[in-house]
Amino acid sequence: MKINTLKKELDGVLPGLAASIAISLVSQFFARFLPTLGAALIAILLGMLLGNTLLNRPGLSQGTKFSEKRLLEYAIVLNGLILDFQVLKSAGLKGFVFIILQMSLTIFVTYNLGKYFGFGKRFSLLMGAGNAVCGSSAIGTVSPILKADNKEKGISITIVNLTGTALMIALPLLGAVLYGSDTLRTSALIGGTVQSVGQVVAAAKLVNDEVVTLATVFKLMRVLLIIVVAILYGRMNMNEGETLCTRKKRAGVTAVEAADEAGTPASPAAVSYGVPWFLTGFVVFFLIRSFIGVPDSALIASKAISTQFEVAALAAIGMRVKFADIIKEGPKAMLYGLTVGAVQVVMAVALIRVFFG
Repeated sequence: MKINTLKKELDGVLPGLAASIAISLVSQFFARFLPTLGAALIAILLGMLLGNTLLNRPGLSQGTKFSEKRLLEYAIVLNGLILDFQVLKSAGLKGFVFIILQMSLTIFVTYNLGKYFGFGKRFSLLMGAGNAVCGSSAIGTVSPILKADNKEKGISITIVNLTGTALMIALPLLGAVLYGSDTLRTSALIGGTVQSVGQVVAAAKLVNDEVVTLATVFKLMRVLLIIVVAILYGRMNMNEGETLCTRKKRAGVTAVEAADEAGTPASPAAVSYGVPWFLTGFVVFFLIRSFIGVPDSALIASKAISTQFEVAALAAIGMRVKFADIIKEGPKAMLYGLTVGAVQVVMAVALIRVFFG
């Protein structure tokens, strides 16, 4: 029975995974002739093109989702071996304070912009979590807590992902203009602003491998703080017309029951506020390198494997961006998302100037 289930899962994953790997390999080939663009950007653009034309097939969806999520998680874990302690030290306490302020301001501004655009509390807070923390994963975590319905969850995930895609391409260019080759400030801009983990890696990959490593550190700080965001969201009053911070608890209502009422599954992360496994793996590998040591051959292999995982995942991300989704959500929701993204960038630039000069 288990073998049949595993075979069924593999049959669902393999076509999309194979397509992602194929686009990755083609992108790396073209990158030899177009080094200015690089394999990462080519993979994203080629994935978007094919994902909306020749490869726009439902049968590939499960595999591209696996590639986008799992391959990037594996790459992040391997980046724990690549991260040098001196690089981490350059971010330091100031980097953590920068992330806390950036996240707090993002949620505050996103919520109030949502009110201005005429959206409800739940949708605005979903957008706040998605933009401040880690994209669709954060939305999936807090949606049962907020008792958000499937429509609110679906639209917020779409808008946050599209905003992240725009920033993923724009921020490497902006970083080059503002900070030149400065790794710390460029990493803070990308890792502190871009929405999903995959988009952070993609954006950083357009700069260089050093920025990939440090931007991932900034991003993982945000991912870790989803625990705090989820707890705070659980204390908020979701009744429209009432003050957000005056929580009116209903006795006996759990996160699971709230999810049932909203018609959404209560994920383990949403109920237990668990730390993502890849964050744990990243820290463990980093500690192994820092205190035990790793052979140079292992570091070289880790970097090579991580790069392959990243480019394949970026191809999958591109394939999953559907032009139809952009049109479907309408100008109001898209304007809201892009406004939030623009304000995030302005806040990040200001905070980077304060903390990192």
